[in-house]
Amino acid sequence: MTPDSHARTMLPIPDRPAHGLTTYDAKDPDTRYPPIEPLTPPAGAPNVLVVLLDDVGFGASSTFGGPCLTPTADQLAEGGLRYNRFHTTALCAPTRQALLTGRNHHSVGMGSITETATSAPGNSSVRPNTKAPLAMTLKLNGYSTAQFGKCHEVPVWQTSPMGPFDAWPSGGGGFEAFYGFIGGENNQWEPALYDGTTPVEPPATEEEGYHLTEDLADRAVSWMRQQKALMPEKPFFVYFAPGATHAPHHVPSEWIEKYAGQFDDGWDVQRERTFARQKELGVIPADAELTARHDEIPAWDDMPDELKPVLARQMEVYAGFLEHTDHHVGRLIEALIDLEVIEDTIIYYIIGDNGASAEGTANGAFNEMANFNGMAALETPEFMVSKMDEFGSPSSYNHYSVGWAWAMNAPLQWTKQVASHWGGTRNGTIVHWPNGIEDPGGLRSQFTHVIDLAPTILEAAGLPEPTMVNGVQQSPMEGTSMLYTFSDADAVERHDLQYFEMFANRGIYHQGWSAVTKHRTPWVMDGRPLPAFDDDVWELYDGSTDFSQARDLADEHPDKLRQLQRLWLIEATKYNVLPMDDRTAERLEPTMAGRPTLIRGRSQLFFPGMGRLSENSVVSIKNKSFSITAEVDVPPSGANGVIIAQGGRFGGWAVYVHDARLTFVYNVLGIQSFTTRADVPVPEGRHQLRMEFDYDGGGLAKGGDVTLFCDGDDVGTGRVDRTQPMIFSADETTDIGYESGTTVTADYSARDSRFTGKLHWVQLDLGTDDHDHFIDPTERLRVALSRQ
Repeated sequence: MTPDSHARTMLPIPDRPAHGLTTYDAKDPDTRYPPIEPLTPPAGAPNVLVVLLDDVGFGASSTFGGPCLTPTADQLAEGGLRYNRFHTTALCAPTRQALLTGRNHHSVGMGSITETATSAPGNSSVRPNTKAPLAMTLKLNGYSTAQFGKCHEVPVWQTSPMGPFDAWPSGGGGFEAFYGFIGGENNQWEPALYDGTTPVEPPATEEEGYHLTEDLADRAVSWMRQQKALMPEKPFFVYFAPGATHAPHHVPSEWIEKYAGQFDDGWDVQRERTFARQKELGVIPADAELTARHDEIPAWDDMPDELKPVLARQMEVYAGFLEHTDHHVGRLIEALIDLEVIEDTIIYYIIGDNGASAEGTANGAFNEMANFNGMAALETPEFMVSKMDEFGSPSSYNHYSVGWAWAMNAPLQWTKQVASHWGGTRNGTIVHWPNGIEDPGGLRSQFTHVIDLAPTILEAAGLPEPTMVNGVQQSPMEGTSMLYTFSDADAVERHDLQYFEMFANRGIYHQGWSAVTKHRTPWVMDGRPLPAFDDDVWELYDGSTDFSQARDLADEHPDKLRQLQRLWLIEATKYNVLPMDDRTAERLEPTMAGRPTLIRGRSQLFFPGMGRLSENSVVSIKNKSFSITAEVDVPPSGANGVIIAQGGRFGGWAVYVHDARLTFVYNVLGIQSFTTRADVPVPEGRHQLRMEFDYDGGGLAKGGDVTLFCDGDDVGTGRVDRTQPMIFSADETTDIGYESGTTVTADYSARDSRFTGKLHWVQLDLGTDDHDHFIDPTERLRVALSRQ
């Protein structure tokens, strides 16, 4: 093998000019230069495919004993290795940033999700440039790189169409290609997609058979084929991160019906079945215990009888969603086989970026945004029963019950967000690499963590960890390569110390022992007081004899507990975990959280064609009075269409013209809708249209009065009885002159939403008593700027 002569610890690899004779005439026979050769990694570097599913618990997939059929994962496990002690961070964005950098999530500023970032270094959501992502390192060493699916690592104030794009996958993330979405979740039927940094619409509609996971798989397969056709000598790094199975649980009905009736016995019985199957498969030790259900999690028998069919349906939908996702992962594997590169491709199939999600309330949710707005009570049992057949369909934005999340984490305690216990952080993982694994079908039980993936890939590729990237000295990776486990099931574990923390749920693992304390419950979002950190009760577990954290030994070994508590504090200090932050509403408000905002002040000016503006790119109108003013030209034939719309089918508002009349609609969670329409049409010619919303005040989510104006004259009044106080949507955006995604109202569709007159400008102002219901067009910009 030819030695690799590149200085790969400094990236980009410095160019070295060739020395020797320089001739005057290129035709001189002594003219010699070495041929230009494309940069490639060291000989033998494998292709890499990393598959990261979303919100899948340890006990969900059939590969790890669960009820959801995952034949692709089963097949890969038979030819590779199962890891039953692989860990994540308990939440999506932190796990992803840790995976992509090889560093702990607080080290890269991702102590929680980007929407709750603060000014503290460990929670800023800003990755330090001293911690370059793995994709950048591989690209600068000659790999082809591509990401498909979810990116939740972009700071919220950088998510607008103007960037900056430093944190976007194809910006500063190191991926040469990106096709997917920015944010925590997306509508699987009508997603807001980006190709690189350019907003694009889905290639088909739900009626035409579109589904996001299938689309992502199409693009990934096409990219891999093209890469091997054009650059067969270069290995690739593909990161496939579908939005599945994060809520909303959207899947074609035929996948749901495969599970009809299978969950009618409820989550307590299902958990017992999974536990028995896990022992039968050998994916948990024979002496493992099934942990008890906590009082905060309802028993199946205690649920209302009329709600049980809905609850069972929720799990049927989820199971179909997971099997559907695994099916499309299988298409990537088939492509690798067809390309004859499967033997020398490292495949990481990480079944979940955290434990199963318990963010759907005890009853589950038809629209999960109800709980995020503190309005879950609107979804009564009667309402849920009436919507049962729609779960999983385009008309839903659904989530399953807390009980199902708990069951999908069997045999472990707790769920997503609870970083203290393995139910929040332990995810079944498969590694498949025929050329590098000598024990196909084997089980590995060394403690491993998502930060171990990056150093493993670098070691497998024969690449050093860089000390300099783009002129910035790098801090060392904090993970430990797993390569030593590939050939030795009995190797002594090398990653034997790891802290955990999420919203002050925290724990520490050290040489088999774990000390943990749960501080808050994920699905409780009603603002109730939390205990002081020093009042949290710690538990102690001996992992050498207790796989599932079933036997608390805190009383038997107080000295060991104190040792581990002190060690947690040392690690927390080392990795920027402190100060811990268990605030909720304060962290959603940028000023209180201390993070930047894209838009400041009380006024915002828009122009037609602007769109895909996230809620963090628009002045917030929640829980306050506001007005919308627009200048339009109406042709003789009249005008229709959207002036401005925020949100979509599952919550939002819009000012538009319908049947030539100015209209305002406020849609509360897709459950209630309040429409105000002008009494007279908008006449031909240039006019200023205005909507004023006068908020009742006196707290959150109150209603308000609506008044419509044309050229300052009152043309209609109406009433909104309630509003959404916290968030309209995690994926729908604000659009000017049209509406993308789903529409706020059934008065128009996205296809015919474009304003048919001429829209000159739109201005949003907080408050309703400015300008005497009319803005002088010549003064518009000055007025808008004065209110910044």
